Amino acid sequence: MRVLHLSLTDFRNYATAEVSLERGPNLFVGRNGQGKTNLVESLGYLATLGSHRVSSDAALIRQGQGSAIVRARLESNDRELLAEVQINRSGPNRAQINRGAIKVRELPRYFSSILFAPEDLALVRGEPGGRRRFVDELLVARNPRLSGILSDYDRVLRQRNTLLKSARASRVSGDKLSTLDIWDDRLVALGSEIIASRDQLVEALGPRVAASYSAVAGDDHAAELSTVLSIRGTVRDDDDPVDEGAAQDAIDAEAIAPLFRETLARVRSKELERGVTLVGPHRDDLFLSLNGLPARGYASHGESWSFALALKLASASVLRADSDTGDPVIVLDDVFAELDRTRRERLADSVADYEQVLITAAVEEDVPERLAAHTVRIAHGAIVDEVAS
Repeated sequence: MRVLHLSLTDFRNYATAEVSLERGPNLFVGRNGQGKTNLVESLGYLATLGSHRVSSDAALIRQGQGSAIVRARLESNDRELLAEVQINRSGPNRAQINRGAIKVRELPRYFSSILFAPEDLALVRGEPGGRRRFVDELLVARNPRLSGILSDYDRVLRQRNTLLKSARASRVSGDKLSTLDIWDDRLVALGSEIIASRDQLVEALGPRVAASYSAVAGDDHAAELSTVLSIRGTVRDDDDPVDEGAAQDAIDAEAIAPLFRETLARVRSKELERGVTLVGPHRDDLFLSLNGLPARGYASHGESWSFALALKLASASVLRADSDTGDPVIVLDDVFAELDRTRRERLADSVADYEQVLITAAVEEDVPERLAAHTVRIAHGAIVDEVAS
């Protein structure tokens, strides 16, 4: 898969932008704050329906405007299609494929990309929520049907939490709250499917993460990852990251729902005290280790960068293996400035055979020359020069 042409209207600092992209590497160069990251952020939105920089869609719309439009002409398996999304400041967003309206949540099935940015260091050093988002975005890219399951789970979780808060306020005991059982059934049904899907994904990622880490770092530090499940009682009530000894074996899919239900029953009194749901996929974590030690507490800065890169490269490998639409588009946003020369070359080697790679950089010399085959220069929210080597 590749992007043939990107068109923006009132997206971030662009009133309008038109840029053609080539097969292989494409380098966007410009001083910080000029708009190069905004270009790749728009494509990331098509793939994930979100930004890697902000949580609110409103921030993506140019100041003073009511909406922004991202339009991309794509090529997949020698077929072209036009993907469009209109991001509205008020009212629902809208999406089209080949000028025909579709549900916005269906967009990711038409475009697949893997983006790595400096913010992704938080996958190793940050809070569980970022790791959950990483896994769930990859789940949807791998199987778009799961978008609806995740959305339904969030809705059930909100409604169950509302009931728990109401019960706490009115001091209703758990055995007199029969409506809670109904929400438990829905929570278990949806949550069990999410847990099983995440576990399968992590199993597929495991050997790829180890191989990608070795390729980028040049050393085999036994990079490993595993899911840590709250239904097993190993995640703290405050949703803090897990520590040493947290690694877990994969769980049998048939065992998930009974264990989920059993754990809910065990923590019900505590949930009524707190007014919040304490177990489920919204409380799970991804445990990352190097040489048997938690990466979060023991990895150096360089090792953390290598692990974060390995997670994204492994994700691309999984999508490449599963997809019938070709390679995902690889996006490296301001990454090379953070790496030493050796890691820069190793990263370039790791992405060299992908169908399309998009790179942003403030300093052109930071990027290996072989990745500058097609260079686009940006200043003040405008394309000022395109150079094909």
